Order: sequence, then structure tokens, then C-alpha cells
Amino acid sequence: MHMPSQGERGVRHFEEELAQLKTRLLEMGGLAEEEVRLAIKALVDSDQALVDRVLAGDDPVNALHIEIDNRAFTLLALYQPMAADLRAIVAAVKINTDLERVGDLAVNIAEAARRYATHPPVKRLIDIPRMATIAQSMLRDALDAFVRRDTILAQRVLDEDDVLDDLKTQIFRELITYMLQDPGTIEPALDLILISRHLERIGDHATNIAEDVIFMVSAKDVRHHAGEGTEPGRR
Repeated sequence: MHMPSQGERGVRHFEEELAQLKTRLLEMGGLAEEEVRLAIKALVDSDQALVDRVLAGDDPVNALHIEIDNRAFTLLALYQPMAADLRAIVAAVKINTDLERVGDLAVNIAEAARRYATHPPVKRLIDIPRMATIAQSMLRDALDAFVRRDTILAQRVLDEDDVLDDLKTQIFRELITYMLQDPGTIEPALDLILISRHLERIGDHATNIAEDVIFMVSAKDVRHHAGEGTEPGRR
């Protein structure tokens, strides 16, 4: 009967720890995504109790953020991994930061929703919930791509970002029209513009994650897109 050597045990332990790191990242992603969903629901339903729930929900996200970083740094220190494994851990650290920022943006949305609820509604909310659905879907797909090492799915996330940007521009133009017609709508309309910007930023973080997946799998840095002249990543 073959007894595993110390080296084999070390490899198995490393793989188990790496799998656990990915599991915790998925949990963090689930929490952040739920925070965004609740924040938008609080806006649409004018639900102050939900706003409070989102604000309280930021603590578990922050705690996981610290735990995941600690796990990643421990793996780097103990095993000094090479090549693909090293890229996976570095990607996990960067993704962790993006997810923590998504949680912060959900809090920003909830705070804007609280302010918005103190005014008469500017308009029926259609495009902002649509933006939220797309941003959440991008986040989910980017994390799935990370776990499955799926560069095709990661690329799909990058392509979706244009849809979010177009919606944000559309919302901005429409709300400017309302503000010009009725100065009384300026304050609440500005909050809706802010919320659309926060949702666009959530899409940016999903894009960052997708770019990290492509780098992790293929060692190809796609942060500088040809012809654009700017770096969209890590915004």
C-alpha cells in the first residue's frame, strides 16, 4: 500500500486550501451581489428597513475580505507556488478587493435610496433595475469564470460592459430633461444619476474580475484594450 510522501501530502493540502480560498471568494461574491439586489429593491420599494439591512450587511463582507486576504497570503508564504497557481492566488487577492468595493457601492446605493425616498418619485424606475440585473449577472458570470477557469465566459462579461455604459448614458440624458423641465426634481434626479454611476462601477469591478480570469488562465493581460488608449481595469 502506497503511503503518501510528505511532498504529496503538501501538494494535497495546498490544493485543499486553494479550493477553500475559491469557496470563500464565491461566498463573498454571493454576499456582495445580494447587497446590490437588496439596495435596488430598497430604492424601488422605498423600503427603509431594507436600507438598514444593506448598511448592516456590509460588516460580514468586510470580515470576509480580511479572511480571504489572510488565506491568500498564508498560501503564498507557506507554499511559494509557481506559474498557474501563483496567478490564481494573486487573482484571488485582486478579486477580493473588487468584491469588497462592490459591497461599498451597494451601501452607497442604499444611502442614495434613503435620500430619494424623501422626495416625490421623479419617474417610473425601469432602466436602473435593468442596469442592476445586468451588473449582478456580470458579477456572477465573472466569478463562475474564475472558478471554472473559463475565458470564454470571462470575455462575455467584458462584452456586456458596453450595455451598462449605454444604459447609464441613457438614464443621464433622460434625467437631465426632467431637471430642466422642473427644478424641483433636481435633488432626487441627481441621486438616480449617482445610483446609475454606482451600478456602472459594479460592472467595472465585474470586468476587472473577468480580466483577472483571462490573465490567470492564459497569462495574457487584457487590461489595455487595443484601440481604446485607456485602461478600463481597476477603476
